[in-house]
Amino acid sequence: MATDLRVSLTDRCNLRCTYCMPAEGLEWLPGDDLLTGAELIRLIRVAVDRLGVRELRFTGGEPLLRKDLPQILAAAAELRPRPRMSLTTNAVSLARKARQLALAGLDRINVSLDTLRPDRFAAITRRDRLDDVLTGLAAAQDAGLAPVKVNTVLMRGVNEDEAPDLLQFCLDHGYQLRFIEQMPLDAQHAWDRAKMITAEEILDRLSARFTLTPEPTERGAAPAERWLVDGGPATVGVIASVTRPFCAACDRTRLTADGALRTCLFATTETDLRGPLRAGASDEELAQLWRAAMWGKARGHGINDDGFAQPDRPMSAIGG
Repeated sequence: MATDLRVSLTDRCNLRCTYCMPAEGLEWLPGDDLLTGAELIRLIRVAVDRLGVRELRFTGGEPLLRKDLPQILAAAAELRPRPRMSLTTNAVSLARKARQLALAGLDRINVSLDTLRPDRFAAITRRDRLDDVLTGLAAAQDAGLAPVKVNTVLMRGVNEDEAPDLLQFCLDHGYQLRFIEQMPLDAQHAWDRAKMITAEEILDRLSARFTLTPEPTERGAAPAERWLVDGGPATVGVIASVTRPFCAACDRTRLTADGALRTCLFATTETDLRGPLRAGASDEELAQLWRAAMWGKARGHGINDDGFAQPDRPMSAIGG
């Protein structure tokens, strides 16, 4: 059963990461195509009330660009059973918003951070905002949005040498680090498997400085394999979507900012919920569309198959 719903709030972003989009950005969705706050909450309520969703992850684009985010969080927090809520952000504007988000009902936060070096940060994101991100991380910790998780993508010839430094930084500050294998979800369709740093390589680099032992608890549907660092209790995780797929345990569904339901991050088909919703469909009719889509969920993402086709939507338009 898909109990974890990823909700994209916008396709817009205030960074221009090289592995996500071109320097000039993308053609953003027209405003009328985006789900309104009321429409988002209705679909979330259907998911919680009728489909057993218990975890909500708000994504983008950059979800902090959504002005009604606190209201959406507060409304979702009123649902029963109350879903656990998290959010993935680049943290550029998190410092001034973290406490408000916590008060609205957000439980925890994930922050994307690929380097601790200002020059590299500017090169990767095409923006000079590293200090804002680091300040945002600290603000999230202070606001109680724990555990604060850091998501890192390593790229060959760009930042792979920073793996141990990033882990030490997270250990020093009480953050939980997750390395993510780079996936074929860029708008340019320029992903190259040879340039991807694999899970095995990540672990080898970390093991040069730290002692890693497998975390003994069951992984369940969690995407990250976890290792105890120097005996624990601190851990580090690796999300190896390409080299160690975990599709059989996947419990996630994705709702795009324009109301399309996706059963997989790499799906090439979608189910439109915005159209029926705006045409007057009942909650049960929306739930039936949702169930039908999930029954058709593919067994795997197929990245390693010869016939794999990258989705037309880039990551920013899908939601992580």
